[in-house]
Amino acid sequence: MPGTALPPSPIALNMSPTSSIFKRKSTSTLTHKTAASYLSALSEADARRAGLRANAPPPVGTPALSLSSSVTGESEDSVLREDGPVDALEYPSRPPTSEQVYTLLHSEYGHCNNEDYRFTSEYMPGESLQHVMVPGPYYIMFTTYISYLILIVIGHIRDFFGKRFHPSAYRHLMEQNGYAPLNSDWDSFYTRRLKQRMDDCFGQPITGVAGRTTVLLDRYSTDYNDTQTILDTRTRALNISSYNYLGFAQSKGGCADAVEESIRRYGVTAAGSRLMGGSTDLHTTTEALVARFVGQEDAMISSMGFSTNSAIIPALVGKGCLVISDELNHASIRFGVRFSGANVRTYKHNDMRDLEALLREVISQGQPKTHRPWKKILLIVEGLFSMEGTFVDLPRVLELKRKYKFFLWVDEAHSIGAVGPNGRGVTDFFHVNPREIDILMGTFTKSFGAAGGYVSGSKAIIDRLRVRAYLGPFAEAMAPPVLMQIIASMASIMGVTAPTLPSNNSNNSPLPSATTEIHPGPAPQSLLPPWLTLDASLVSGVEGRIRLRRIAFNSRYLRAGLAKLGFITYGHSMSPVVPLLLFNPGKMIVAHRLFRENPKVPIITVVVTYPACDLMTARIRFCVSASHTKEDIDEILRAADRIGDVLDLKHGIPVKERWGIEEVCERAVELSRMEPIAIAAH
Repeated sequence: MPGTALPPSPIALNMSPTSSIFKRKSTSTLTHKTAASYLSALSEADARRAGLRANAPPPVGTPALSLSSSVTGESEDSVLREDGPVDALEYPSRPPTSEQVYTLLHSEYGHCNNEDYRFTSEYMPGESLQHVMVPGPYYIMFTTYISYLILIVIGHIRDFFGKRFHPSAYRHLMEQNGYAPLNSDWDSFYTRRLKQRMDDCFGQPITGVAGRTTVLLDRYSTDYNDTQTILDTRTRALNISSYNYLGFAQSKGGCADAVEESIRRYGVTAAGSRLMGGSTDLHTTTEALVARFVGQEDAMISSMGFSTNSAIIPALVGKGCLVISDELNHASIRFGVRFSGANVRTYKHNDMRDLEALLREVISQGQPKTHRPWKKILLIVEGLFSMEGTFVDLPRVLELKRKYKFFLWVDEAHSIGAVGPNGRGVTDFFHVNPREIDILMGTFTKSFGAAGGYVSGSKAIIDRLRVRAYLGPFAEAMAPPVLMQIIASMASIMGVTAPTLPSNNSNNSPLPSATTEIHPGPAPQSLLPPWLTLDASLVSGVEGRIRLRRIAFNSRYLRAGLAKLGFITYGHSMSPVVPLLLFNPGKMIVAHRLFRENPKVPIITVVVTYPACDLMTARIRFCVSASHTKEDIDEILRAADRIGDVLDLKHGIPVKERWGIEEVCERAVELSRMEPIAIAAH
């Protein structure tokens, strides 16, 4: 619960091959008061059934996620206190058997061995990709407008009297000694009088790993959120807010070991830009691996995801060019387009009819005033829209591309690594050839547990961008530890092929090349640093496949569960981004606090409002991760069900078609395999 202090050494269970042997109990709840009694009971149960196991066929176990050398050493997260209470966030509710070896901390990556809780992420032909904005009831929309009106009126009244009776507090808004104010009155009004009142929802400070769970720094404010005071207490909470899609944000494991070794060899910084002494062999290795991963000829990496769009788009288009943009594209895309000086036209979100009508118009009319043909037309879309959870209708976009001959830029910041049977993004999700797309852009911040971004395409385009984009000569090169995290996590998703040597009878046969292999295949050993040694589960791709199938199940289960409980959600059934509509601004801070003060386990959520989304569609944005277990999703649904009743948030399907929370949790596997239409009509 918030306000409870964590001890200097928080409880964490690190079940390595050297740990005690565990056996699954019949119950799924933890009833022991201390860690010592918990371990003792499991060991006794395992010993009693040892004879039965000897005569029974070996069970199907989960391979070790990573046989990390770091698990043999003790740290603050691996020390097990004998006198501490058993924490549901630190221990698995279903203890593993002695045959199931887990070496990752349960608090960072949840232990889940049930193969029923798996799904394959791929597009199901016939499923709608159109974004449907479901409005709330009339009284909800009316009260939402009234709420904003009240906030605006009260804000103006406070400003009117405050400037006259407390001028010192408004010095930054008033002319001083002939200088213009740095912030205009109206431009900062929303920040001061609306957003600041619910700032408790935003910028929640954390400490430690942003994995399956995270530790919040408790805080409070005595001046209406003008300042926040950090307390000495901390709260461990279930994390459903971070972009940790595949669960690679962890302090232990094969990836962490590889990063540690890279620090020993390369240090912590490249100390320069790529074109001015900051390029290392890790940079070229990462670019080759990224190109192989996404199925393109070449790739260029950037130290920041936002700048990948904002700095590279101006290197492709300029005056006399036209950029066609989805109306809900990310701010980095909008900034890059404005900076380029190109003309820009927008179309309705994911509406292919509106897009084709716009293409016909701009091609027939040409440039404004002169009506000359455009130098080039570039369509920019996101693969997975981060606020709506919708996928671009890529098959239809490619049909229009072949018909109208424009260039295509796909931003895969939230889709690369997280969707598709092989985790290769929307091209893998829709089973289309990635070479049909001119520019595939993505980031490493989400699925790979790193930082930065990339663009990939033909070698001619990438060679031009290395020189013309601002990133090469001016941006700091990516740090070696970040590069190593990208290489290790990406290789674990792909799997690695053993090096193949030519036979004695064909001494002149060339070695296999990464560019000649079929996408999406495993990574050739030649693309990895020669000194890098990965665990067998990483090399085989077993760990990557498990993570991909876990996030697909978690995404479908959470979205379908919320829908059957009666909530209004946006997005595709396969999307790991699940927005839950709140509408009213007054419900934002209350919903956030109720989740954080959930009776069983605190849940940390992200509340989104204007300008990240429309003013009338305030929402909670759940970011699902492969690190979450089925029990975690159950707890999120239980908390949402309780909060939805308190705040009147259930305005989706009719009451007679809804399920109770217990039925949703019991029929999770069936629910995750239902089609979205069946969920609403069941």
